[in-house]
Amino acid sequence: MEAGTVFTTVSLMIIANACVLSVVSRDLPPALQPAARSWQIGTVLIAGGCAVFAFGHPLPRPVMLVSANALMALGLTAYYAAVQQFYGERPKAWQLLPAIVTTTGVLWFSVVHPSFQIRVVIVSIAWAWLMGASIWTLLFKSADDTSLSRRILIGLFAMGVAYGFGRFVIYLLMDIDRDFAVESGTNWLNLLSPIVMTLLPVVGTTAFLLMCSDYLRRRLEVAASTDYLTALPNRRMLARSGAKRFREARLNRSGFAVAVIDIDHFKAVNDTYGHDVGDQVLVKVADILRGHSRKNDIVARSGGEEFTVLLDAAHPLTAVDAIERMRVAVARSRFTAGSIGIPVTVSAGVATCLDTDIAYEDTFRRADQALYRAKESGRNRTETATVPLIEEQGASLAPALLPDTSQKV
Repeated sequence: MEAGTVFTTVSLMIIANACVLSVVSRDLPPALQPAARSWQIGTVLIAGGCAVFAFGHPLPRPVMLVSANALMALGLTAYYAAVQQFYGERPKAWQLLPAIVTTTGVLWFSVVHPSFQIRVVIVSIAWAWLMGASIWTLLFKSADDTSLSRRILIGLFAMGVAYGFGRFVIYLLMDIDRDFAVESGTNWLNLLSPIVMTLLPVVGTTAFLLMCSDYLRRRLEVAASTDYLTALPNRRMLARSGAKRFREARLNRSGFAVAVIDIDHFKAVNDTYGHDVGDQVLVKVADILRGHSRKNDIVARSGGEEFTVLLDAAHPLTAVDAIERMRVAVARSRFTAGSIGIPVTVSAGVATCLDTDIAYEDTFRRADQALYRAKESGRNRTETATVPLIEEQGASLAPALLPDTSQKV
């Protein structure tokens, strides 16, 4: 089979793949569409390069070489841009430099000083840089992406770099005329090159679409486990995290505590100022709780105006102290509806894991009971299920650290 025939077949396969990507990309979310368009452009450009190699014989040879190599380099540039956009990074104008160098170098060493070896050096370096930059982005801009499709795409780019380097070395070691034509069938490497070129446009496009699918799946998982208003973990995620923390505490014999926090008189806020203001209060309280949580604490919205905090606490005093800091922070914060100040406080119940607790729900249930005692005892206070309650007038278990901030609402 002649190299020209292979290039023709390859270009048709790539164009067909680009058409499939065009149809599929319409259903992608807006965040992924720029990356999909860039990948599609790259696929079309590489198909164009293969087509020039296949059908460009009537053209002057320098025109054919410059056009084909420029299209290939621009296609790889578009692939690099697609990978960047996939991870939210904006491509830079200077990234066109390898394609510009390739075009200029191939033109110069085709017209002024014809040299096949130097053209191979220029093209190989440009391709290696573009594919290497894509690999770097896939490796280091996506630490939380462990999908198989990402690893496949990294492997394809790495294979392209390895092949380009190997082809470069083989051509340099061979006794080749300066007018040697890669589109001819005179060398086995000429037949292999167009086949390798299909990896990124065909297999790579499939891997890219799978990456998009994995992205959508992760987004759905996050949406299913996140409260839409406060962006905190929701009740579903809380139950999962609580069960995991409980098991780990039992296995490692470490401390674990649960706190249930409720906004005092929240119904009155909704009835007086409206649900929009109520939502603003929820969001601000969530931000305060999250901002005053410790590194390993998990703050979740467990429903309505109720929040739950999972804490690593070997001693009840540690858990109570952490929750008191949150309660104090809410009481000290200013909440407004326009120019009108809204008094907002929270009550909390804390329970540490006991040997008698069989599951996370047992610890949570005792924390919830402690919350009700805090409500019945005057609100804006923390009650514990395992140690004496914290007095409303600042007589906490850590009085030196927690000044009196109790308020009546």
